[in-house]
Amino acid sequence: MKNIINKLLQFIWKAIEGKMIVKANLLLIRKSFTEKSTLGELYLNGEFKAHTLELPWKDNQRSISCIPSGTYDVRFRYPRESASRDYLHLMVKDVKDRDYILFHRGNTSKDTRGCILTGLTKKKDWIGQSTLAHEELMNSIIELKTTSKIKLIIKNK
Repeated sequence: MKNIINKLLQFIWKAIEGKMIVKANLLLIRKSFTEKSTLGELYLNGEFKAHTLELPWKDNQRSISCIPSGTYDVRFRYPRESASRDYLHLMVKDVKDRDYILFHRGNTSKDTRGCILTGLTKKKDWIGQSTLAHEELMNSIIELKTTSKIKLIIKNK
């Protein structure tokens, strides 16, 4: 019993010190497909975090299509790295034939050129409360104390 308690205390101490590598696993399940948009649900380590809105699928064409389903690495992108986003956001890495695929704020397909928008409410071709959803997502990932172990899995339902 004492050995188990010691292991538990070591685990807690490492987590508090930030020495433990905790992965952030994002799962995006695309559920609704229209001519204007693709709507989905985003989960962080199994917990629902936001509705998503992307462009419709148009063969992964730049600026007019969502990206292919699959598994991607993701990293934080800081405001100083962006000319148009003055807040912390995420960048999806190594998307074939694409670059600068971001998770950022917005409400309709007019607000994205291939990126992933997050919101707390949804309607056809629209998501709402995007700023709040984005801030909550960033805070949830930060609370995990990870910056380099963010994975994204995108699946079509």
